[in-house]
Amino acid sequence: MPKQKTHSGAKKRFKITGSGKLKKQQSGMRHNLEHMSTRRKRRLNQDQLVSGNDVKTVKKLLGR
Repeated sequence: MPKQKTHSGAKKRFKITGSGKLKKQQSGMRHNLEHMSTRRKRRLNQDQLVSGNDVKTVKKLLGR
């Protein structure tokens, strides 16, 4: 049986923490940043955990 390939788009977007949780970058930091408040930009720039509904799908894409 062939090996499961890692999804190349997913491996660029998600990181697995030491305890096995999934981290991702929040959206909304590409353009129109001069119109956003500094507080909002600072909040969006932080990493976030993947929601519980998506964990199974993302782990499958990462071959875990």
